[in-house]
Amino acid sequence: MSQREEFSWEPLSPTAAVRVSRSHRFNTDTILLADFSMPRRGEACADLGTGCGVIPLLWALRAQPRAVWGVELQQEAAALAKQSVEYNKLENLIKIIQFDLRDREQLRRCFAPGSLDRMACNPPYKQAGAGVESREESQRLARHEASCTFGDIAAAASYFLRWGGKFCCCQRPERLPALMADLQACGLEPKRLRLVQQRPQKAPFLFLLEAVRGGRPGLRAEPTLLVEGPCGGWSQEMLDIYGAYKENHKIRGF
Repeated sequence: MSQREEFSWEPLSPTAAVRVSRSHRFNTDTILLADFSMPRRGEACADLGTGCGVIPLLWALRAQPRAVWGVELQQEAAALAKQSVEYNKLENLIKIIQFDLRDREQLRRCFAPGSLDRMACNPPYKQAGAGVESREESQRLARHEASCTFGDIAAAASYFLRWGGKFCCCQRPERLPALMADLQACGLEPKRLRLVQQRPQKAPFLFLLEAVRGGRPGLRAEPTLLVEGPCGGWSQEMLDIYGAYKENHKIRGF
């Protein structure tokens, strides 16, 4: 496959785009997590396992964070994310770093323990050994907990978040109890939960969860996010979340 066929640009807004490849792309879950975890003005944020860098880009384009880091293990994905940051002229705001999120000594070169206001992660959805693993290394790492577990992710978030800092993630509903247990074991209290489903008669296929470092017990369940509207097609909320895709409906992932 030629380089032109292998790599392409996907729009994020009328003036912004992200560099993707066949192995490193983004889907609806990524967009929903970026919206759910949107930072407040002046916050310092990090996205763990950032892939091609969509979440840091959307944070920078739609909010006013003070600093954003995208942490990525895979070299090709990190390279794509860096290209996107440069293309969108966001080098002064977003830093892409190619590190293992379990390597705290490396990460401490970029941000200090307890210094971040917000972190996010779209983690692998399957545990190591569950289901058929892809032969392609990049897809295997993205879909299965081959390089780290969710417990590793929660531990990293707890270490680098300030007291009261927020960690957001998404995952399949069947893993909700285990994820909540991992978060609580690391001192991250689940505080906000939102389920996502295709239409009212369908079971949820995704949840979005926010936990607070040192937070008090008490979980708030938000209204379910419906992907489809009452007459079919995208719901108004989905169109609002996608923003730049509102007119042409180029929603990748469905």
